[in-house]
Amino acid sequence: MDTQHTSGKRRLVIIGGGFGGLSLAKHIDKRRWDVRIIDRHNYHSFAPLFYQVAASELGPDSITFPLRREARRRRMRGCLFDMGEVRAVDVGRRVVVTDCEEVPYDAVVIAAGATNNFFGMDSLRDKVYTLKSVPEAIRCRNAALERLERAAFCTDPAMRRRLLTFVVVGGGPTGVEVAGALGEAKRYVVRRDYPRISPDEVRVVLCEGSDRLLRTMSGRSSADALRYLRELMVDVRLAKTMKSYEGSTVTFADGESIDTETVIWTAGISGSPLELRGTDVKAGPGGRFAIDEYCRLEGLDDVYAIGDIACHTDSRYPRGCPQLAQPAIQQGRALARNLNRPEHARPFSYRDKGSMATIGRNRAVVDMGRLHFGGWAAWMAWMLVHLVTLLGMRNKLAVLLNWTWSYFNHSTSLRMILKPAEKPDKHFKTE
Repeated sequence: MDTQHTSGKRRLVIIGGGFGGLSLAKHIDKRRWDVRIIDRHNYHSFAPLFYQVAASELGPDSITFPLRREARRRRMRGCLFDMGEVRAVDVGRRVVVTDCEEVPYDAVVIAAGATNNFFGMDSLRDKVYTLKSVPEAIRCRNAALERLERAAFCTDPAMRRRLLTFVVVGGGPTGVEVAGALGEAKRYVVRRDYPRISPDEVRVVLCEGSDRLLRTMSGRSSADALRYLRELMVDVRLAKTMKSYEGSTVTFADGESIDTETVIWTAGISGSPLELRGTDVKAGPGGRFAIDEYCRLEGLDDVYAIGDIACHTDSRYPRGCPQLAQPAIQQGRALARNLNRPEHARPFSYRDKGSMATIGRNRAVVDMGRLHFGGWAAWMAWMLVHLVTLLGMRNKLAVLLNWTWSYFNHSTSLRMILKPAEKPDKHFKTE
């Protein structure tokens, strides 16, 4: 391992190229810091639109942006990027250990994001479809299309019913958006693209363990979301906790069961697993690291965490800031400011800019402080916010064109089952 450092700058390693990591990299002073970003993928992905890839409404290239290209832009010029799976942060040796190398640091920021939380039912990992990455979204898209293709010629009534039953578990923003997209496909797409399938045969079931949808939003948003989903012929089940999924049967805590070939899990998230060596500090509940008001891991020097993997608590958020893009972006900006001018460090305070969710075209809900609105106006606001937040002008234009085209004719060229060919029997190794 080469630990020589001759530039005179301190070495900052950012683990993760998501919203938080990029926000930090854009605002950090490159005259003070040598910045290196490490991510398992060589692209930034726009997580709020994963469900649209799964619903065949957008292609994966529309919501991803190469990290190396982003590193060439003016605000990030001088940052280095390495692709690798981070195994651990060794705080004793002050190195980040990946599957390919060991990277020394003077300060390290953990911005690795989140993964799926199965609440102890780990057997679900290989049985359900999830939406925490672009590959997972593509897998979900392929599965939904395969079910429709098979059902089109299936003559066994029981199998046909299982193929055309889609169960979405979790009534948060992602679950509501996925169920809405499936409801739109049932209402507008199936009759035209699959003439041998009646829309009445397609069943979309959304199951939520609590007594209402969108628990983190206002009661009015919850009620509006429920109404919109029912307009799209989605069967919403509240106070419905999933117990198991064996074979093709989903069983709930109240004893009811549903036969289905497709379960889409959106019920919870957990911080991405990351080992800290040379210290007793470990991730807390939900896989999140407890941080102080300066985004520093409690009990460690020069080790910070931001975004979904960090848990910053205060009187307003006793369980930590919401695991959304805005807290990550604001934490990245605040941490950069403090690292640039440590003598004038200021504590972080999350400013809630509102929440929103869409339930198909012309249907969305928005909460901004005490202001709530829904319907077409909320849907337009949702589209505008997401377009502005996307990286790259090409991506913005591609998404806008896709949305405009599908809005008028419910048609898309993305309803194709595309799978990678088998790989050669070779394994890349780095000494």
